[in-house]
Amino acid sequence: MKPAAAALAGLAGLAALFATSALAEVPDLDGREVVVVIENAYPPLQFVDAAGQAVGWEYDAMAEIAKRLNITVRYENSSWDAMIPGVSAAQYDIGMTGITIRDDRKAMVDFSDPYMRSEMMMLVRGDEARFDDAASFAADPDLLIAAQPGTTPYFVGIYEVLDGNESNPRMKLFETFGAGVEALRAGDVDLVLTDGTAANGYVAASDGGLKIVGSPLGAEDFGFIFPKGSDLVAPVDAAIAEMKADGTIEAINKKWLLDFVMGE
Repeated sequence: MKPAAAALAGLAGLAALFATSALAEVPDLDGREVVVVIENAYPPLQFVDAAGQAVGWEYDAMAEIAKRLNITVRYENSSWDAMIPGVSAAQYDIGMTGITIRDDRKAMVDFSDPYMRSEMMMLVRGDEARFDDAASFAADPDLLIAAQPGTTPYFVGIYEVLDGNESNPRMKLFETFGAGVEALRAGDVDLVLTDGTAANGYVAASDGGLKIVGSPLGAEDFGFIFPKGSDLVAPVDAAIAEMKADGTIEAINKKWLLDFVMGE
């Protein structure tokens, strides 16, 4: 090895060492009970499987966080529209359901560091031929889009696909993401926006009934939410950083984003 290369290799090794040592210490929270609010309507992040078990990426991640922090997790179910207000009011300690980190939400809750980045995709029926991207969808006034109010798909649909008018009648609102997908299958709407994780899962399970069209409309970072000023943010961030560093996040990604097939 040339001296210059050896020096660079040595510096790289030192950088890796310092990066490892710079990870915040993961504290022991002595079995503390932590109430985590979920929706169970966002596969493969969290959902109820055919056996009636609540499973998904976020459940595996939270179980690993709980093990590392020595906390006892108790789950409570909520609708999406009540989740952020409930966490903001400290009814729950943590909220999770693929929540996009947004500045407007930071006024109500604190976020963990991002645990996942996903791109927004256009989910349509398998036989859809009237449009193949956001521009051609927007150009046809008869086409309808489904979303949950206040979610990233809603805002992207309004401001990046439609005309920026939040009262646009082409935006049809549903209480859950799954209800919007069922409306798409039934022909009541023509487009659902969702992150690539959920979109690929639904397409794989649809036997040709659904497909993805167009290009990604943007990227979003997901984080756990906490009441403002929560003393759990730093410990959870430390656990997430450790899980990224030791390959645990990568393993959970492989299980739920690559190997998992909806309906099996």
